[in-house]
Amino acid sequence: MTTAIIIPARYASSRFPGKPLAPLKGASGLSKPLVQRSIEAARTVQGVDHLFVATDDERIANVALECGAQIAMTPPECANGSERVGAALPSLPEDVDVIVNFQGDALLTPPDLVSMLIAHMHEHPNCEVATVAVRCSPTVYAHLVNDQAHGRVGGTTVVCNARNEALYFSKRVLPHIAVGSTYEDSPPVLLHLGLYAYRRSALERYAALPTTDLEAIEGLEQLRFLFYGIPVAVVVADPPEWDAIELNNPSDTGPIEAILSARGIV
Repeated sequence: MTTAIIIPARYASSRFPGKPLAPLKGASGLSKPLVQRSIEAARTVQGVDHLFVATDDERIANVALECGAQIAMTPPECANGSERVGAALPSLPEDVDVIVNFQGDALLTPPDLVSMLIAHMHEHPNCEVATVAVRCSPTVYAHLVNDQAHGRVGGTTVVCNARNEALYFSKRVLPHIAVGSTYEDSPPVLLHLGLYAYRRSALERYAALPTTDLEAIEGLEQLRFLFYGIPVAVVVADPPEWDAIELNNPSDTGPIEAILSARGIV
């Protein structure tokens, strides 16, 4: 059983066209394109046998090749990262059984969380899909609720069953906590991180299934698994030492560069 990390990276983006090629300065002031920084971040994860970039664009592929990553060219019409990772399956060696979707805009993802996810898949051979969530502090919870009150999406939350399998993911804050409740001091809210591990068979099933209304309404690709009865295990972790900000909009560049600088990442 071997493990591959796949970084999905598409050129087209309504909010940030060409995002994988966007330059980001590190601690030394040197700029590197996002896809290169994502590759370098993925390389810090232990126990990975293969590293691929799945893309639909030759410019992104050329940068990834220069960084030493393997390439899987995928169709431009892939609707989300899971579909793009699924489209990359024919490029993977046949013995790869655990596939990690390392989001191309999540270069600040802590490597320890990826290692936890991989370990879970190896320790639970019947697990088809797994993801990561972190416990919300009262401060983070208050931030999420404030964003929600003002019509902003501050993050995705997940609620789980007794087996730590996802019951539902939402861009609303779940569960609802009444104002003034004692739960506000220690909110049982899990903030979902867009990091996934799959079995090859689960990805093949996902790609063959039609999209769902819930998936489209929430804008959350993982709801397709739940809708069709494919369990999603949730690995719960403590919050990382730094804000794992994703590069979703050009305005995210400054905060990400500040974290790269603070962590000494050149």
